[in-house]
Amino acid sequence: MHTPDDRKYTEEHEWVLDAGERRVRIGITDYAQDQLGDVVYVELPTVGASVDKGAGVAEIESTKSVGDVYAPIAGSVTAVNEALADSPELVNSDPYGDGWVCELEGDTSQLADLLDAAAYRALTE
Repeated sequence: MHTPDDRKYTEEHEWVLDAGERRVRIGITDYAQDQLGDVVYVELPTVGASVDKGAGVAEIESTKSVGDVYAPIAGSVTAVNEALADSPELVNSDPYGDGWVCELEGDTSQLADLLDAAAYRALTE
């Protein structure tokens, strides 16, 4: 499984990329998309919605199951990946790129509580 070193990870298998200016981009990891199987639908959050750290922010439906995407920080949704509406399979084919889910603006100091790539790799091995 691919685990880029340039981001943080949650134990719930989300990745978090610091986008600067108190914003983060989030998605699910390669490990998570592999466990879900073929993604067929992504329920995206509403731009402007407030979210609490650890709360469900999106839902990903696959041929096997449905999984939640949890907010790694408290804040508000500033962007969603509209491409997933027509092409949810991007979560499978490019989980760290075109398969991102949403962006949040909030207290990015909370990122210090997350796993680095090496710790996430250890969690999934």
